[in-house]
Amino acid sequence: MNPKKDLEPTLKHVALENGTEAPFSGKYFKETARGTYNCAVCANPLFASDTKFETKIPGLMGWPSFDDAISGSIELRPDDSDGMQRTEVVCKNCKAHLGHVFDDKSETKTGKHYCINSVCLNLEKDNA
Repeated sequence: MNPKKDLEPTLKHVALENGTEAPFSGKYFKETARGTYNCAVCANPLFASDTKFETKIPGLMGWPSFDDAISGSIELRPDDSDGMQRTEVVCKNCKAHLGHVFDDKSETKTGKHYCINSVCLNLEKDNA
């Protein structure tokens, strides 16, 4: 079995074909549970829930937002697609496309705003 070949169609489109899910459609954009957000393709831990926030920036609203990633979990790549210059975020382990990161000193402690597709994440909730 090839795990990348057997992905659900929306995850395959976003993670492997650099797609984007529709804003406000993902399961985690309003999620507040504590835990770790893992890559939906390979289960690599990516983001801690205490780095998640709800953005007020138009154009970034509707997807999960984080201000930091787990150290060593992601790679950043230049992305000039769609006539824009952005920075793509990919899983360091499996290279799945996760979303984009933007400079943001208005809402974040780190100056970085990770705008990530819900479909690319699986939340492993803390046991409390």
